[in-house]
Amino acid sequence: MNSQADLVPDHIMQVGLGFWASKVLLSAVEMGLFTELAKGPTEWNDLAPRLGLHSRSARDYLDALVALGFLQRSDGVYANTPETDFFLDRHKPSYIGGMLEMANSRLYGFWNHLTEALRTGRPQNESKEDSGSSPFTNLYADPARLEEFLAAMSGVSHNANLAIAKKVPWRNYATYADVGTAQGDLAVQIALANPHLKGIGFDLPQVGPIFERYAAANGVSDRLRFEPGDFFTDALPQVDVITMGHILHDWGLEHKKMLIGKAYDALNSGGALVVYDAIIDDDRSKNVFGLLMSLNMLIETPAGFDYSGGDCIGWMKEVGFRDAHVEHLAGPDSMVVGFK
Repeated sequence: MNSQADLVPDHIMQVGLGFWASKVLLSAVEMGLFTELAKGPTEWNDLAPRLGLHSRSARDYLDALVALGFLQRSDGVYANTPETDFFLDRHKPSYIGGMLEMANSRLYGFWNHLTEALRTGRPQNESKEDSGSSPFTNLYADPARLEEFLAAMSGVSHNANLAIAKKVPWRNYATYADVGTAQGDLAVQIALANPHLKGIGFDLPQVGPIFERYAAANGVSDRLRFEPGDFFTDALPQVDVITMGHILHDWGLEHKKMLIGKAYDALNSGGALVVYDAIIDDDRSKNVFGLLMSLNMLIETPAGFDYSGGDCIGWMKEVGFRDAHVEHLAGPDSMVVGFK
């Protein structure tokens, strides 16, 4: 056992002031710093005016990004790291900054009210004064914000989507539907990796044009179509496999079970349901991101929460799935696969 003389406050201070580092990165994404540096390494006094940085803070800011591991510097010349060049250049298909852009423009301010959310159980976002409404009502009513949100969902989900496209035994199936498809990255990645499949993207009608543009840009429109619908009020498409990516955590327990039940009813015999989120480990002590995401659902939704693999397997078996298992995908994300 450590004595008090061995104790240090480093971890406490690092986490307590973690918003400093977070905002440094988020502002860099907002200003397009990594996209600018993707054009080539640049000296600070040339880079600063291109980004609109004041001379007082420019070098401290850029050097903070070096110290945090997001930029490289050699002889006064700044460059992206391999990771920031790949993931944070807006012109690359690997760009994941959409989620960070949304975090900067929306979530950063809302999380300032976490204490209130913890004490009231009420969301702290745009629907704060109307907690009975759907968290997506205002979002889907604003085309520009909707497109930003859907792109963000693609960014945060892309690596998991690539894994699902390879790890599910797709050779056993012919058709699939991605429910709550958003921009459609999961549906697109499945189609790209499995040329024998025909798929459907299922979401509210406002999503249709965004989905169709994305499918066309990826060359899979001949095998992938959009079907408008509300998964609360409409039947789900009848297919061999239904996928739900980052969907269940938006809703309370009653709605989670209802959606799993609707998927079971829609699946062909022998079909499978694939759901994925930042699945919390059954011991609830290791997947920090999953636990923090569950708190983000407190901020964003009236009843949503993240869940463990054991929780989801139990819900699947309640509605009739004969077997289910958890499989890791990428980063904090895992999938739960249930078989009919």
